[in-house]
Amino acid sequence: MILTNVETVPGKRIVAHYGLVAGSTVRAKHVGRDIMASLKNLVGGELKGYTSLLNDAREQATTRMIKQARALGANAIVNVRFSTSSVAQGASELYVYGTAVLVEDAM
Repeated sequence: MILTNVETVPGKRIVAHYGLVAGSTVRAKHVGRDIMASLKNLVGGELKGYTSLLNDAREQATTRMIKQARALGANAIVNVRFSTSSVAQGASELYVYGTAVLVEDAM
């Protein structure tokens, strides 16, 4: 599956448009990570526990979006965007969306 954040795929032409596809996941903070984050805030630096949590969330949401696009017959998703929102105290949704299309080599 080709994923791109632009409207086209270089060297390919869009031959079918299947519409919006999306994937999401809601993740809650972990008490152990919160304690470590509080300590890290005192000295500064990367919050590796949260970085890992967000990477996992992006991967899961993207996998769900790709599965939806494949079910429609798409081989690419263009205009891919990520969004986050707070859905409850200590929990956030990571949402990814784009336009499912069928592309073929340009001639």
